[in-house]
Amino acid sequence: MTTAWSTFPVQFTGGLVTNISPLQQGINAVGSAFILQNFEPSLDGGYRKVAGYSKLDDAQLSGSGVVQALAIVENEDEERFIAARSGVYYLINTTDANPAWASKATASSTGFTRARHVSYNFNNALKIVFVDGTNYPVYYTDSNQTMAYITGSGTGQSAVNGASTVELFKSTLFFGKGTELVFTAPYSDTDFDPANGAGSIGLNSEITGLKVYRDALIVFCRDKIMRLTGSSSADFTLSAITEDLGCLSADTIQEVGSDVMFLGPDGLRTLSSTERIGDFGIDVASKNIRPTVTELQTFSQSFSSTVIRGKAQYRLFSYVSGETVDVAKGVLGTKFIDQGGTGFQWGELKGYKCYITDSQYIGDNEFIIFANTDGYIYRMENGTSRDSSNINAIYESPFMPITDPQKRKTFYKLDLYIKPFGAVNVVAGVRYNQNDRDKIQPATFTLSSNAGGGGFYGNSTAIFNTTTYGEPRTQSFNNNIVGSGNTVALRIEDNSSDAAFLLDTAILEYAENNRK
Repeated sequence: MTTAWSTFPVQFTGGLVTNISPLQQGINAVGSAFILQNFEPSLDGGYRKVAGYSKLDDAQLSGSGVVQALAIVENEDEERFIAARSGVYYLINTTDANPAWASKATASSTGFTRARHVSYNFNNALKIVFVDGTNYPVYYTDSNQTMAYITGSGTGQSAVNGASTVELFKSTLFFGKGTELVFTAPYSDTDFDPANGAGSIGLNSEITGLKVYRDALIVFCRDKIMRLTGSSSADFTLSAITEDLGCLSADTIQEVGSDVMFLGPDGLRTLSSTERIGDFGIDVASKNIRPTVTELQTFSQSFSSTVIRGKAQYRLFSYVSGETVDVAKGVLGTKFIDQGGTGFQWGELKGYKCYITDSQYIGDNEFIIFANTDGYIYRMENGTSRDSSNINAIYESPFMPITDPQKRKTFYKLDLYIKPFGAVNVVAGVRYNQNDRDKIQPATFTLSSNAGGGGFYGNSTAIFNTTTYGEPRTQSFNNNIVGSGNTVALRIEDNSSDAAFLLDTAILEYAENNRK
């Protein structure tokens, strides 16, 4: 009697899930990942191997220790970047023939931990202000590429000595210092005179971050979140969004899509507008990866974050000073719906040691940069390696029972549909019965294709010399497999500097055996 084969498709979607058991996950979330390392859930569908990073320039910052400040200058004509190390601020223009870091200002107290900044343009003058929690603010002026600290001699300027956060709202600069919110006179960055419209607002909780969202300034505190509305000191009004939770780190606050992401005591949350005018929703976005985020919080209290706007993606990095680059971790989340935390699919990053980050457009190009302790600035989403080291990308599915978890299945074929963007050389395999040590597991096999760079003529996404081609088509990799089990898991690994590829779908062919 001929054995009847059945087909079981696995569509790669759902992202990393670590908050339920692998068997529950295999039953309820087929296509999600038990391990998703250096893969990102893609807006185009499937899981794509992450891009790499490389040095922004070979010039190294002087000094020692961590890079304390990092900023991209929003100048469409030239690529300028600001960084601080050992209390000294430097500027580099990477479009120069021989780029070099030029010192611009030195803090009176050089041992500050981290500086935060905001860009603004008053009277057609592009400027950036930095605050570090220890010194007076320091101001960069792009027109003459100079930096200068305020001295505190002006009326009210002493109130911002030691400010740790800064934001622009309604043509006014707001500074967070302890429990006090200090703001300048309108259209002025150094006028703190109350007679001219400057002032301060006292809160009963430490300010941990500031972010403009819609028509309000969101004031994140240690144990509450407030919003400030109005247009001047005459009508500024502070009201509570929630008094039940707060934000733990200013460096985790980012606007991604139409939400604001931040790290709360119970994980990553989103601040979203609701259908009710003036109301907000606060959702837990990292519920699916709660143990992963908890682990990051357990081993470090130092974080940085960034957004990749072209991918609707949020990235959070945990920094541990003694860790090597190869084991440094973070998480990434791709936003699939307009609003709310439930619309994120997650993955894990490994090999990204980021102490401080910044992201911004220069002209039409999005720059995502980061730094740590080696004195170099790195550009993320650039190249196919980690500054010449391999990217170890791993996808592992949960153990899937397919039908009845008490029935044994015999497996015959695994077809993998992969969209390559270059040569493909990955290791794949299957595992049975929760990796039972008493169960003989089949050997892995290699998927290899050198035709990944091919494409179809007539589109605009690939160019060879002057000829334009399109993106490569998805390829099918057919593999015979052996073995049987009650449950099965897939594993795909690429530890190389090869080009990215996208995991689309897997199809298992199997026969179900009689119940014993």
